[in-house]
Amino acid sequence: MRIGELLILGFRGTTIPAWLRDFEREFSLGGVVLFDRDLHGDTKVRNIESPDQLRSLCDALHRLPSRPLIFVDQEGGVVRRLKPAHGFRHLPSHAELAGLANADALAVVGASFYEMKALGIDFNLAPVVDLNVNPENPNIGRVGRSFSADPNEVRRCAAIMVTAAQQVGLRLCLKHFPGLGGATTDSHTDITDLSEAVSAEQVALFVELCPNLPGNAILLSHGLMKGWDPVRPVSVSPSAVDLLRSAVPDVLLITDDVQMGGLRKLLPTAEACVHAWRAGVDMVCVGNNQVVEEAHMFDIGQALRAAVDADPSLITRCRLAQNRVALRKAA
Repeated sequence: MRIGELLILGFRGTTIPAWLRDFEREFSLGGVVLFDRDLHGDTKVRNIESPDQLRSLCDALHRLPSRPLIFVDQEGGVVRRLKPAHGFRHLPSHAELAGLANADALAVVGASFYEMKALGIDFNLAPVVDLNVNPENPNIGRVGRSFSADPNEVRRCAAIMVTAAQQVGLRLCLKHFPGLGGATTDSHTDITDLSEAVSAEQVALFVELCPNLPGNAILLSHGLMKGWDPVRPVSVSPSAVDLLRSAVPDVLLITDDVQMGGLRKLLPTAEACVHAWRAGVDMVCVGNNQVVEEAHMFDIGQALRAAVDADPSLITRCRLAQNRVALRKAA
């Protein structure tokens, strides 16, 4: 079982580190996630220094035998890995973008997405389609990461991003299912209960927008929806995943970073991966930035392979997931 195909790994450095090459050789590799800033290292630079350096890194990653998909969070505003200070195109926040006329918004998004595709990025982990129902939300509303509380305005802005991505061949990923806009805590640090914060209209928005999305992908939050599953966050909940998969069968389901503090209070990294795969998720993101576990990734890979090989039902789920990943790699 090439379990690495079901992982999106983060790493330190502006070139490919030896441990990642070794991991890819042993387990294969579905994707990587790149960051501009290192949260724990002596240097604040992580993977992204300049356009030329990033293009070189993406080229090297794509030359690996498994040709991993390259993921970047380029929402705009505060979540923007490609920053003008390092020579990249400006991209306003979702809230700022919503204030622009369609033509102006398409121009600015189109320029940024063209740049991303030219640099070798495969997936932009955007747009955020969480409704801004709590403007004081510390991780969404307060920092401009939502287009609007109005579903029609979210549809309009998401359509602009879809058009821009289609024009250049960039793939997108809706986030953060089932919607973090009403949360009162930040899942980077806390267990986030969404049970009373997510409307049926919010859930339906993900289902509606996904089929027309280049890449046909949805990122799952670590929020709790107790009506779906009383104990497990959405990212590792079979009930939540089955609900979404029944509505959009061909979707590529990706977890938010399983090293985020909210989920880590419940599950260590390797267990989170297995729980997510058992739930029916396709790709698990291990960013190695919230927590640095690079030195343990090979051991984690062996533990994951053993867990999958010991469970026939998990083998079946993982093979289905590998097929979905392979379709995106072939596109």
